[in-house]
Amino acid sequence: QVQLDESGGGLVQAGGSLTLSCAASRVTSNIYKMGWFRQAPGKEREFVASIIWRGGNTYYTESVKGRFTISRDNARSTVDLQMNSLKPEDTAVYYCALGMTFNAYHYWGQGTQVTVSS
Repeated sequence: QVQLDESGGGLVQAGGSLTLSCAASRVTSNIYKMGWFRQAPGKEREFVASIIWRGGNTYYTESVKGRFTISRDNARSTVDLQMNSLKPEDTAVYYCALGMTFNAYHYWGQGTQVTVSS
C-alpha cells in the first residue's frame, strides 16, 4: 500500500513562507501525478496544485498562482509545495495526493495544518 508522509506545516504570519513536503513510499507502479489539496474549517476540500511526474507540467488554482510553487524529485518520490506571501485565507489542512492515472488521485496523506495569522 502506497504511503504518503507530509511535513512542513505550522504557524506563520501573513506575508511569510512555508514549504510543505510529501514523501511517497511503497510505490510499486509508475506515478502519473502528485498534488496538494487543502480543506479549511467548514469548507470542502479544494485543489491547490499538481505536477505531472513525467514532463513536470504544473497546475495551480487561481488563488495561489504566483505565490505557490510545486516541485518534485523523481528519484526520491517526493513533492514539495513552496508557499510564499501567505494570507490568512490560506489557513487549512493541506493534503498530499498521488494519482496513478490522469483522471484520479488514488492515495492521500494524513494532512498537515497550515495556520496563517493576520
